Amino acid sequence: MLKITFLGAGSTVFARNVLGDCMSSEALRDCEIALYDIDSQRLKESEHILAAINKGKGGYARISSYAGVENMEKALAGASFAVNAIQVGGYDPATIADFEIPKKYGLRQTIADTLGIGGIMRALRTIPVMEQFARVMEKVCPDAWLLNYTNPMSMLTGFMQTYTGVKTVGLCHSVQVCSQHLLESLGLKDKLEGRRELIAGINHMAWLLDIRDKDYNDLYPEIRRRAKAKNASEKHWDMVRYDYIDKLGYYCTESSEHNAEYNPFYIKNKYPQLIADFNIPLDEYPRRCIEQIEGWKKEYESLAKADTLEHKRSHEYASYIMESIYTGNPYSIGGNVPNTGGSVENLPPEACVEVPCLVDGSGIRACHAGRLPVHLAAMNMTHINVHLITIEAAYTKKKEHVYHAAMLDPHTAAELSLDHIRAMVDELLEAHKQWLPVYK
Repeated sequence: MLKITFLGAGSTVFARNVLGDCMSSEALRDCEIALYDIDSQRLKESEHILAAINKGKGGYARISSYAGVENMEKALAGASFAVNAIQVGGYDPATIADFEIPKKYGLRQTIADTLGIGGIMRALRTIPVMEQFARVMEKVCPDAWLLNYTNPMSMLTGFMQTYTGVKTVGLCHSVQVCSQHLLESLGLKDKLEGRRELIAGINHMAWLLDIRDKDYNDLYPEIRRRAKAKNASEKHWDMVRYDYIDKLGYYCTESSEHNAEYNPFYIKNKYPQLIADFNIPLDEYPRRCIEQIEGWKKEYESLAKADTLEHKRSHEYASYIMESIYTGNPYSIGGNVPNTGGSVENLPPEACVEVPCLVDGSGIRACHAGRLPVHLAAMNMTHINVHLITIEAAYTKKKEHVYHAAMLDPHTAAELSLDHIRAMVDELLEAHKQWLPVYK
């Protein structure tokens, strides 16, 4: 019987989407679902919600829960697929520290989950847990695919692909909706149907390299004209990426609030007016966390009263990937995979890249995306440098590599001196020490 293990199942909203999608698939619905988390209370909430969805879908799936590290092996034993959606350290205290300690040094962030000092610390405290998953998977389900949804995507997925034997692909929401949101926001909704596109690069900074309508007309000239006019005439939620279109010539996959902190261009103490000019929401992620925590409490109170719940299959890749591998029917995704085959010719082979991939009964294979425009490859390399050094820090446990990763982060380096970077890193390592190994 097909077995799907969800790691971090206490993330109920996300587990509901992915596993509800699986229950909505005729090929996958008759499966065993193993829910794993270290928080037994949140695990119970997820099991209740998923049981109600399963009942609404006909009750085909068999659901079981496994709480605590001591039950990890049982949860993963015999799995065909494992989905990873953990958050090590949680909002309080880990995320709070990721924002508040850098703020003392004058370093402001928006999301802090992908790059920057926040992304580095999130990777360092998450990799030891994922490595533990890997060693168990190598033992009890060596043929399973790990579908990683946890950020920082490139660092975590890259570590798994470099230093473990687990078949791993990183999955993000932004590729699926990138061109749709762009066209809709620019009044080009009539160009959606039948459009053709090529997206390649790295997670959260993959580039919309080419976009054409159903008749193969190039849409970029009109996109560039409308994006520049919109930025000049109004404040809106996507001003940083529209500035990318103007200054770099291309749109990228992840939101403007994310991209504002991925480079040295927009959040600058010397130019505070840029925050308002580009409508940049500093400290956005902590606000979201608080809203989501409160929102889920209210939502669960409502959902818990029902013993049957409906679910409409979402656009998340996970269930479609499982279905494709299980049935052999081909499916295409934008996935985070090793660049060892040279999918992106002018990025290094050790990089974790986000490119079109083909999925079928033999697994997941990266497609050839060619060369990026040289300036876009350079933008990606400023991230890849940090990714690779952070992965080495996690593997070697050398504190000097943590310093190096922070020094080479574009935003951090643009704002702080080397001595202040080292002092900030020391303070963050101390704050996160309960989740970190000893760094030499």
